[in-house]
Amino acid sequence: MKKWIGSAGICVNHLGELLMVLQGKPEEVKKWTVPSGGVEQNETFETCCMREMEEETGNRVGIGEEIKLKSYRDKTLDIVVEVHYFLADIVGGERNIQDPDHLIYDIAWKSIDELKDLELCFPEDRDFLIDWVMRCQRKHTSQ
Repeated sequence: MKKWIGSAGICVNHLGELLMVLQGKPEEVKKWTVPSGGVEQNETFETCCMREMEEETGNRVGIGEEIKLKSYRDKTLDIVVEVHYFLADIVGGERNIQDPDHLIYDIAWKSIDELKDLELCFPEDRDFLIDWVMRCQRKHTSQ
């Protein structure tokens, strides 16, 4: 069985909003997700996350701790999927889609209220994303 391995970045701004991208193949309904993508040859999970964040949003990021590992079997594609989620902080760059796969259509900061109703690429991530935005908000307000 094939295996797909990738990384995703969780970036929350000082307003408590999550950095997300609108993505999909041309023929698909576009849905929201955090910047993510597959690990390339000789690339670490952290380096993959940094590259994907820059390609999909134009932002250079510093990578923090790994906060989640999601692993599941996609029965329709007969593939095992493993995604490593990292906290990320913007350290440079500017908002700009540079996705070589041409699957990204928009970049936006989304609030918790918006996250509750957004059409997500991975709806199983909704509670996890809301929880992390809330944690980051509490961290920002306690500083």
